[in-house]
Amino acid sequence: MWHRSSKLAYLAVFVGVLGHSSSEFVSVLSGIDGPELSVWRFVLGGTGLVILALFFPGSRNLIAPFRTFGPRLLILSALGVTAAYLFFHWSLNFASVIQVATVVTTIPIFVALANLIINRQPITLGKSINALCAIFGISLLITDGYFTRLTGSAGSLLGVFMAIACAAAVASYSVMVRPVIMEFGALRITAITMFIGSIGLWLVVGLFFDIWVGPARFAVLEVQNLLALGTIAFFNTTLTQFLWIGGLAAVPDITKGSYLFFLKPVIASLLAVMILDQELTLTQLFSIVIISCSVFAEVLAEKLRELATVFRNIDLR
Repeated sequence: MWHRSSKLAYLAVFVGVLGHSSSEFVSVLSGIDGPELSVWRFVLGGTGLVILALFFPGSRNLIAPFRTFGPRLLILSALGVTAAYLFFHWSLNFASVIQVATVVTTIPIFVALANLIINRQPITLGKSINALCAIFGISLLITDGYFTRLTGSAGSLLGVFMAIACAAAVASYSVMVRPVIMEFGALRITAITMFIGSIGLWLVVGLFFDIWVGPARFAVLEVQNLLALGTIAFFNTTLTQFLWIGGLAAVPDITKGSYLFFLKPVIASLLAVMILDQELTLTQLFSIVIISCSVFAEVLAEKLRELATVFRNIDLR
């Protein structure tokens, strides 16, 4: 469906970014420790994706992809879900919401690098300039009011490094999963990798953190915790992962499509103002403008080149 319209594919990626941008806040509001929350999120969200896949005739056969890509699917599940989102939720135990939201925004940079290494697709000068502008804007967000915590706390630095590891894992997954999605569809492959990855999370958190997630845990959770858990499982995971991964697989240029993720700190900052009553400083506002411009610069540049071509071809005599 998305492959028929590039605009629809980019819209799917954008809605996925909206879901990603609110996940840090919902994680904190859930009141559940990071590693345990990662298990709940993907056990429930992955199950939701499997159920969603069963509603569509073209996605119901969840066994067929294993005949062609069995080992790759296991590797992708471990990389893009088990490792990536263990680091993501665990990082929130050490770093602030704003820090994690902004650092994870480096995903498009890692996508470009992974695309270069795996697919030998060169990084153009325009993409490099856009990325540098976005990095500058992100650095302003991180340092504005958070620099002391970033440099003065070893725990905070550990959280930042975990967020970077998450970004690298998600980006590599996004590039490597594209050919599999092109053959079997976004919904089916997303459901498979999310569900298998959730099993990996359950085992890792159980073995290394001695937290074996089970139904009995629901009895000790309050209503607010359950509502937040449901939101992060079914909105921030089931819907968001489907739109983000499927959209990236369908866009004509995966690097350009992933650049929409640079909007994540912008949305996260706005949520911080609206939900957490934090003040939006002039520096943060300036960084939002820089990041927004870096995202849309290449799109506008293409339109300007098209207009310039049209004007050159007009005979004014």
